[in-house]
Amino acid sequence: MSAKPFFNPVRLAGMMVLFIICSTVILLGQQPYSVAEHYNKHEYMIPMRDGVKLYTAVYTPKDTSKDYPILLNRTPYSSGPYGENMFSPFVGSQAEKFYRDGYIMVSQDVRGRYMSEGDFLNVRPYIEKKSKKDIDESSDTYDTVDWLIKHIAHNNGRAGIYGISYPGFYSTTGTIDAHPAMKATSPQAPVSKWMSGDDFFHNGAFLLPHAFDFFASFGWPHTKPTTIDSRPFNHGISDGYKFFLNMGPLPNANIKYLKDSVAFWNDIMNHGTWDSFWEARNILPHVKNIKPATLVVGGWYDSENLYGALNLYASINKYNPKNQNRIVMGPWSHGQWGYDSGDSLGMIKWGSSTGKFFVDSIVFPYFNYYLKGQGELHLAKATVFETGSNVWRSLDAWPPPNAVPTSMYLNEKGKLSFSPPTQTSTSSAYDEYISDPAKPVPYTAEIRHWYNAAFPVEDQRFAWTRPDVLVYESDMLTDDVTVAGPITATLFVSTSGTDSDWIVKVIDVLPETVSFAGRGGPRFDPNIMKLRGYQMMVRGDVIRGKFRNSMSRPEPFVPNQVTKVEYVLNDIFHTFKKGHRIMVQIQSTWFPMIDRNPQTFVDIYHAKESDFQKATERVYRSPEWSTHLTLPIMK
Repeated sequence: MSAKPFFNPVRLAGMMVLFIICSTVILLGQQPYSVAEHYNKHEYMIPMRDGVKLYTAVYTPKDTSKDYPILLNRTPYSSGPYGENMFSPFVGSQAEKFYRDGYIMVSQDVRGRYMSEGDFLNVRPYIEKKSKKDIDESSDTYDTVDWLIKHIAHNNGRAGIYGISYPGFYSTTGTIDAHPAMKATSPQAPVSKWMSGDDFFHNGAFLLPHAFDFFASFGWPHTKPTTIDSRPFNHGISDGYKFFLNMGPLPNANIKYLKDSVAFWNDIMNHGTWDSFWEARNILPHVKNIKPATLVVGGWYDSENLYGALNLYASINKYNPKNQNRIVMGPWSHGQWGYDSGDSLGMIKWGSSTGKFFVDSIVFPYFNYYLKGQGELHLAKATVFETGSNVWRSLDAWPPPNAVPTSMYLNEKGKLSFSPPTQTSTSSAYDEYISDPAKPVPYTAEIRHWYNAAFPVEDQRFAWTRPDVLVYESDMLTDDVTVAGPITATLFVSTSGTDSDWIVKVIDVLPETVSFAGRGGPRFDPNIMKLRGYQMMVRGDVIRGKFRNSMSRPEPFVPNQVTKVEYVLNDIFHTFKKGHRIMVQIQSTWFPMIDRNPQTFVDIYHAKESDFQKATERVYRSPEWSTHLTLPIMK
């Protein structure tokens, strides 16, 4: 959930987006769209049912010869610029499409953020049975839509809501118990289930820079409406790896920097297991009363809310089998489809402008159909981009039912095979490494603070030579292998400590024969040369070992005892091409993306420096203890 405040991820991300948009406009010879030229802007304080008023900016077309639908975005990241004569020069490619076609565009500061009144709660819990005085984000959306329909001239009586990341969460809550005028919604990269799979936690492991960098800016309190609701944070050093290593155990975040002033950081520190605090903030069990059509959007390489997109879609299907629920998954990083052409991610080219395709051929026709009654909608249940082959697929279901669970096993001498191990001596059928929290494996080769959005496809050759990373590689593939759906990692491991993290990375190893042919025949291209032997990460994820059986009841490891650790990595849709190899890397640190596990069974959020210790980690590959991945392979 990328922030929208100042250095912090907000201003930095905003500046990058602005640069991308400006560069794209210049390269294509296009003039940037002027909202001020075609729209009037009005600002309202819309009253909610409890009397609290929410700041709402409403942009209405200057052409009043016809009526228009309302498209709402609710955000904790500011609906500025503030002032009825103030217009943003750039709105992003997705929003611009709706401005150009004539929508009443509405942006609202959620309760307690920026210019809105009230108290802000992170992922405010949904109240299933409300009294007349109860409020939540669902009721705030209902009240907002009701007011807009009654007070904004030239609306056609239909409304929709969309948003990316945190606004994706508000789009979800606006879909539940929706106002009758709400006809279509699009939660995009939505926050869904913190502590489990979104944003700050993966299987109980803590995504340190995601949480710290976000709340060090976003999390400070304020007492009244303001146009500046976040503050910059100065790390004082350009190397995030070094910054977080120097910070030491997690209690030092408060001691050195936050000074016990960021309430939600303290909530995280005090709720280190799944409990009622996190359960109340899980929106997935509540997506039951869904009447509008839904279009869930996510990116295969979104390191923040891929889990949210996949699981929201599945939950809406589960609880609302008759709903017009669809999913779109593209080869994108977090929110990339909202501002970028989407033709590449880092070094990897997709061969087409996937972001433009999404805007022009998916989300725009979707809202036009439901909110304007225009055109015919030919959207499949699942519109998904198949990486590797780099093509869009239209499917009747996701995951596809014809994907067959198939095991790939770790074997001796670093081999990865569809055949199980045959080595009979269990005592020697393992590989081991020393995991040292003082020298953790970096998650990226880059020196940076806020992560490079392309790191989920980064070349992993920087890691595979480390002695604390195990590497297993298949033979060269003689046929294409297409994996479609979630991957299950079944590990048989032991540790000399009493806790450990287990990171599994699934990698597509490109052949050494990658070539480039341009006009005039083959030519040298340094970027193509870098792709020779490139170890493209397709999926990587982590489990905090003590949560292997339960997120609410952590269990220590018995030192040096073989233990089964099994977890699910988020879905992929990727073809490992003929001539490529499949690689798996296993490690116990992934820093600073994942905070350091002391490798002793302690409350990590209150750990001391003395709790951290080296551990000998073993991964077993015998017939009895056969570590393997279960891949859903298309047949």
